[in-house]
Amino acid sequence: MSAPRQRVPWRPPEGAQAVLGSGPANGLSRAALLLLEDDPAIAQTVQFALEREGFAVEPCGWLQEARMRLARGGIAAAILDVGLPDGSGLDLCRELRAGPQARLPILMLSARSEEMDKVLGLELGADDYLAKPFSPRELVARVRALLRRAAPQPADPAPAFVVEGAGSRVRFHGELLSLTRRELGLLLKLLDAPQRIHSRELLLDAVWGQDADSADRTVDTHIKTLRAKLRAVRPEPDPIRTHRGLGYSLE
Repeated sequence: MSAPRQRVPWRPPEGAQAVLGSGPANGLSRAALLLLEDDPAIAQTVQFALEREGFAVEPCGWLQEARMRLARGGIAAAILDVGLPDGSGLDLCRELRAGPQARLPILMLSARSEEMDKVLGLELGADDYLAKPFSPRELVARVRALLRRAAPQPADPAPAFVVEGAGSRVRFHGELLSLTRRELGLLLKLLDAPQRIHSRELLLDAVWGQDADSADRTVDTHIKTLRAKLRAVRPEPDPIRTHRGLGYSLE
């Protein structure tokens, strides 16, 4: 029967601080995954699987060692074993959720597969829980899923046109347009139904009403001056499209 595995207790470097969330935020040139696992065989297997998929891995075997590594920053997600020589990964999970790295994605690993253990881990703030033994491929897939969920979603682009003052003024890419009454009326009509083709007759009736001139060139002239004012803010692309023989639309 082989002798039990001996581990030398980890101690922080002299003068170092083990305060979670302290220290420089640029600890690595690129974000890495923290792997807190005290079993060397499991740690090596997981590290190999993750690095083969292009991840950088920071392995730690002790709870205090993990705290020190997290304090340096640059960690994109944490994989925490529950049972450790100097504590529990659940303690670190709790600390993370209460500190400045509260949004860090966390995957818990445990040899205990009972439902209550999983529930406890999730209630303490873990994003996912994987019971040992597990497939390295499954772990990699779960890590990828965690990182996808944590990635910032692209913000919706700001609208090019913003109507203000109950239709009394319009901003184009944030700049207030100086429009005549007819130019404003034409633009508002086009904005009412973007991408719809508005005939000259329809625009004439909608904007000029009883004062409508029978000549279609009245609309064309005001569209031309409106376009010039839009180009003064942003030369390209032209948001007003001409449909020969049909009219205009706003793209």
